[in-house]
Amino acid sequence: MAELIRVNNVYKVYHPGEENEVRALDGVSIRIDYGEFVAILGSSGSGKSTLMNMLGCLDTPTLGEYYLAGENVSELSDNKLSEIRNKQIGFIFQGYNLIKDLTALENVELPLTYRGMHKEERRRLSTEALERVELSRRMKHLPSQMSGGQQQRVAIARAVAARPPIIMADEPTGNLDSKSGAQVMKILKELNAEGTTVILITHDNEIAKQAKRVIRIHDGKVVDDYMVEEAVS
Repeated sequence: MAELIRVNNVYKVYHPGEENEVRALDGVSIRIDYGEFVAILGSSGSGKSTLMNMLGCLDTPTLGEYYLAGENVSELSDNKLSEIRNKQIGFIFQGYNLIKDLTALENVELPLTYRGMHKEERRRLSTEALERVELSRRMKHLPSQMSGGQQQRVAIARAVAARPPIIMADEPTGNLDSKSGAQVMKILKELNAEGTTVILITHDNEIAKQAKRVIRIHDGKVVDDYMVEEAVS
C-alpha cells in the first residue's frame, strides 16, 4: 500500500529545560499506509492523545517531522493546517462534541457549511450520512433527545459526511454501553472496508484487537507495533 503518514523522530515537549519538563512524545517514528485500520493503544498519560492531535493536525511537534500524503505538515501555517483538517480528516471524539441547540441534521451539516458547500449538496450528504448510521428517523432530534449511542452515531455521520480519506476516532466507545460500542465499531470497520483509513485511539485492549494493526505507546514512546492477525495466530 502507498504511504499516507510518516512520523520521523517526533517529540512534543512541555516546559522544555525546566524541572517539570514533560515529554508527551519522546522520539516517535511510525508509518501508516492508505487504507489501514490502526489502533493506537495506551493508558492514560501514555501520549496517545498527543499523538492523535499531531496526526490530526491539531498540534505541531516540538522536534521532528510529520509527513501527510507526502507533505511536511510540521512546516505548514495554521491556515493550511485548518484546511487539511477540514478536507482530509474526519474526527470522532469520546464526548461527541455536538452543539446542543442544533438538530442531528444541522450538526452534521455544520462542517460542510464551513467548507462553503451549497445548501442542497450539504443537505444531501448529511442526510445520506445519517441514513448510513441508521438515524434517518432522528434527523430533527436535538442531542438531548437522543441516547449516548445515538449521539455518537451523529458524531460519526458528521465526520464522514464529506467523505474524508482519514477518520480519527479518540476513545469513540468510551462513554457507551457494550451494544452501542459494538455499533460504533461496526461502522468504523465498514468505512475501512470501503477504503477509508481509520486511526483509533483507545486504552482498551479488546477494542484495539478489532483493528487490523496495533501501535502501543507508553511514556511517549512506541513500545510495540504489530498486525492483529499475527498476535492472534
